[in-house]
Amino acid sequence: MQTVTLNNGVEMPILGFGVYQIPPEQTEQAVTEALAAGYRLLDTAAAYGNEEAVGRAVKNSGIPRRELFVTTKLWVQDAPAEANTRRAVEKSLDKLGLDHLDLYLMHQPFGDVYGQWRAMEAVNREGLVRAIGVANFHPDRLLDLIFNNEITPAVNQIETHPFFQRAAEQDLMREHGVRHQSWGGFAEGKNDLFTHPGLGEIGRAHGKSVAQVVLRWLVQRGVVTIPKSVRPERMAENFDVFDFELTQEQMTRIAALDTGTTLFFDHRDPEMVAWLSRRRLEG
Repeated sequence: MQTVTLNNGVEMPILGFGVYQIPPEQTEQAVTEALAAGYRLLDTAAAYGNEEAVGRAVKNSGIPRRELFVTTKLWVQDAPAEANTRRAVEKSLDKLGLDHLDLYLMHQPFGDVYGQWRAMEAVNREGLVRAIGVANFHPDRLLDLIFNNEITPAVNQIETHPFFQRAAEQDLMREHGVRHQSWGGFAEGKNDLFTHPGLGEIGRAHGKSVAQVVLRWLVQRGVVTIPKSVRPERMAENFDVFDFELTQEQMTRIAALDTGTTLFFDHRDPEMVAWLSRRRLEG
């Protein structure tokens, strides 16, 4: 498995398995099959409601802990944010059945971001979390966090796919030592991604599917990606992207698909800010 080195020296697989929108009752089996297919990076979140199922699959896999890279995420915390953030970390560790996390991300750029980040810095120093980062941070919010805190986020996980490529943001993140990670790499099939004629043509040139082309495109950009599936054959297909390389001309053709705008929602939209900021997790 190809890896990337985070800004604190931690090695992270460039391709992993995401469990967003997998129901808890299906998650354990899906993760078990993903691990059997070779995935070692697992990405979950407190907000997904399936950390316990991920933990059971990890425990029953028999795979040594040191070979796994487990990510989960902090939801927006009420005041006092620092104390509540620590409790959230401990709750996630308990649900996952782990004594440490490899990566802990602030899931949304809302609430007492500074208080949450200070608590994340503390658990990082204590060894409960090997690396800390953020998700869904636009450049202004990311730079504000970097310039006014001690630890620079190791990762920023943001919507990234052929129709919203975030190239300028990746350049900025690279400049400041933040690794770009994609969520929604397949755009959830929007814009007819899986039947896109241009992507299909590139795939046929390599004997690969559109999904494999998209994942290879992300890998060649140095973007960590976490495709999701509940089908073992699709998991295996998504993992099989290291035996070919897109040409520069093909990379340029994919770059031309960028619309420069989200296909889902904008974290700067007032209605979305209000909804995310008010949402609280149960249990």
